Amino acid sequence: PPTGGAHESIGRLMIEKICMVLIFVGVAVGVGIYCRRHTGSVDGFILGGRNVGPWLSAFAFGTSYFSAVIFVGYAGQFGWKYGVAATWIGIGNAILGSLLAWWVLGPRTREMTHRLGASTMPEFFGARFQSKGLRIAAAAIIFVFLIPYTASVYNGLSRLFGMAFGLPYEVCVIGMAVITCVYVVLGGYMATVMNDFIQGIVMLLGIVAVIVAVLVNNGGFTEALTTLSLIPAEGSEMAGPFVSFFGPNLPDLIGVIVLTSLGTWGLPQMVQKFYAIKSGPAIKQGAIISTVFAMVVAGGSYFLGGFGRLYGDQVEMTAAGTPVYDSIMPTMLSTLPDLLIGIVIVLVLSASMSTLSSLVLTSSSTLTLDLLKDNVVKNMSEKKQLVYMRVLIVVFIVISAVIALVQYNSSITFIAQLMSISWGALAGSFLGPFFWGLYSRRVSRPAVWASFIVGVGLTTGNMIAGFVGTAFIASPINCGAIAMVLSLIIVPVVSLFTKRVEFEVDPPHVEGAIDREYEQELEAE
Repeated sequence: PPTGGAHESIGRLMIEKICMVLIFVGVAVGVGIYCRRHTGSVDGFILGGRNVGPWLSAFAFGTSYFSAVIFVGYAGQFGWKYGVAATWIGIGNAILGSLLAWWVLGPRTREMTHRLGASTMPEFFGARFQSKGLRIAAAAIIFVFLIPYTASVYNGLSRLFGMAFGLPYEVCVIGMAVITCVYVVLGGYMATVMNDFIQGIVMLLGIVAVIVAVLVNNGGFTEALTTLSLIPAEGSEMAGPFVSFFGPNLPDLIGVIVLTSLGTWGLPQMVQKFYAIKSGPAIKQGAIISTVFAMVVAGGSYFLGGFGRLYGDQVEMTAAGTPVYDSIMPTMLSTLPDLLIGIVIVLVLSASMSTLSSLVLTSSSTLTLDLLKDNVVKNMSEKKQLVYMRVLIVVFIVISAVIALVQYNSSITFIAQLMSISWGALAGSFLGPFFWGLYSRRVSRPAVWASFIVGVGLTTGNMIAGFVGTAFIASPINCGAIAMVLSLIIVPVVSLFTKRVEFEVDPPHVEGAIDREYEQELEAE
């Protein structure tokens, strides 16, 4: 056991890490208090008055995209499976999930939701397809599948905080829930995006520092790559599989890229960032900023995870001899200097809180505006809407925290399965109707219903089949990717044989119209 000076050194390092976390918490709460002035209206509370600049919007998009689930869970799991080829997932996230999403969806989404007066995705479906039933169904899907995904955000924290502070998982979950609750309830969307910007900077700096440190620990990039090339892959005769261009299993790698990249096009918490951004050049600027952010954070995380097998003798294993994927990244990071461990803790806390705040704000606004308003509570005034949303933010954070604690302290596997299919079910339901609803006049209500049914039915049916016997599609990730592609195909095909909803989408040059609107805003200012 350490004595004398060693005790003092350990105590000093612990104090430094605690101070870093406390400063981070203080800034987050301070931003929430500062942004209270933007929360006087529903539009201000959930969209920041649709006047958010490109830097804040781009960082909000990126930090909502990449949580502790990516950094701790996915990077460790897919880095172990595919080696450095897992970097392709991050590249796909940057190009398909960020750049193309901004270019294709951003201008049209901003303009059309503004014209329809839609603040949420269900509200867009209801107005675009002139159907109250679709609006309610979309809100119900979001409620069912966003809450377990919210709970999964907590999971990446347990091992890291245990490694650094010796704190139990329960303390980490409750602490993060309380802090996030305070600043989102106080400052709404503006507090979320301003904190996302600060947290995004931490994530960028932290990822770069950690990659450099891990490679140095393994003798540098060349030596680490050489050592990794000598490790064989189970069931593969490929030489150097984990340093190969596409890794040992290309089909499954493609499935992961599609799910984690194309999914952003249909996730309500992601596309909502386009509702709130300023018009005109801000969207073009935000696309570039968001892409660079994704390339560094996602590409860096998966690249780092690709070296996980270098720590194979230290990684925790199950009774069946397979690695506990959530333990891979913490094992790698445990070898770093204490100061860097402190940076990593703040990095993961940043990633988790930014995603959590976005999810609960989306859930509370959807439930208030699309389910309760005019359906359960008649004549709900704007003031009451704000009260309901704030109360529901607290409720959703509590529910997600309880789910996370129950999952962690029990052998219940259903929750974990539900978390893993959330992206597939949500994007598999919404991607086709949202994309074609923006660009095509020939979309019918039955086509939207068909997409909802297939998206939810395929992902949940596959999960249930796995419980009772054999799943139709072995990987829930591939199942989610298939659901998304089917959604894009089903909507136009079904619309060919059913009556379309009469709606005049904008002429082809929507972007020019948005630029003119932006110029008018500048003149008015």
